[in-house]
Amino acid sequence: MSDYSADVAKYTSNVNEAAVKAIVKYCGIALQNRDSSLVSGSDPKELATVRDGFAAKKLGLAAAAADTGMQAVLAKMKDERNKSRVTFYYLLAESTGTLGKLS
Repeated sequence: MSDYSADVAKYTSNVNEAAVKAIVKYCGIALQNRDSSLVSGSDPKELATVRDGFAAKKLGLAAAAADTGMQAVLAKMKDERNKSRVTFYYLLAESTGTLGKLS
């Protein structure tokens, strides 16, 4: 868990450990495979999956709000080639003001 929190801490100063734990639980088995533990910011299908899955179902975001939030996260993580799914989801929740829905 601390590895995920440390990665999130590279992008935000105040890491909500309960939210990180909730995201790890939500992702479950997907985090065991390197490919599925990462988000491809250049793949429209991947971003649609994040929007229609995590953003809509877990955060309750409309498609437009999710897309705006994901663009903000992609800008923040632009220098990171391998975008951790946990970090991406955390920053998405933080940027859309829905972090409280996770903890």
